Amino acid sequence: MLSVLVYGDSLSWGIVPGERRRLPFDERWPGVMERGLVAGGLPVRVTENCLNGRRTVWEDPLKPGRNGLQGVEQVMEINSPLDLVVLCLGTNDMQCWYPFNNAWSAGQGVTAVVNAMRRAPIEPGMPLAPILIVSPPPTTTPKGTMVEKFAGADVRGRGMAEAYRQVADALGCAFFDAGSVTTVSEIDGVHLEAKQHRELGEGITPVVAGLLKKTTS
Repeated sequence: MLSVLVYGDSLSWGIVPGERRRLPFDERWPGVMERGLVAGGLPVRVTENCLNGRRTVWEDPLKPGRNGLQGVEQVMEINSPLDLVVLCLGTNDMQCWYPFNNAWSAGQGVTAVVNAMRRAPIEPGMPLAPILIVSPPPTTTPKGTMVEKFAGADVRGRGMAEAYRQVADALGCAFFDAGSVTTVSEIDGVHLEAKQHRELGEGITPVVAGLLKKTTS
């Protein structure tokens, strides 16, 4: 059985745009991806560690524990051995609390998270899992309850996919641009609807399958 860890935020947790409900696992993109991998002949278990509001390295002034570095080494240790880690963070780095953050700073945050994952105290002899860095779909003009929290995020987040691509190249990680297969919801301009989860899950499946086949060959 192959083991894949998804480390992400609300875009992976599956919050329903405009609501506080959560999509069921089989409708969230990690679940769609797991189903596609199994259908393709890969015995895979996908484990989600996804938290609403999680940033790369930044603190949330209102809610503790949203810094993506906090506990990430223990998350790796708990779930090891792993065949692949899928890292998808950055949307929340553009919240209003960080008016100077941009695509470059999010990329630097991702770099710090990857380095922390790689220094995790996993048991001797266990493999160091390869990491797939995913740039989230670009935020559009925030709407509804997201207006104040994500004011200006659509501008400050421009170029995130290219920034992440450069980081992935520098770190020797794989890269996937979620914006190449789906968009964010028109309801709030930030999150994903069920259709968009399906598009992302189906779009990323062949990339993950290719990486898993490399680890088992």
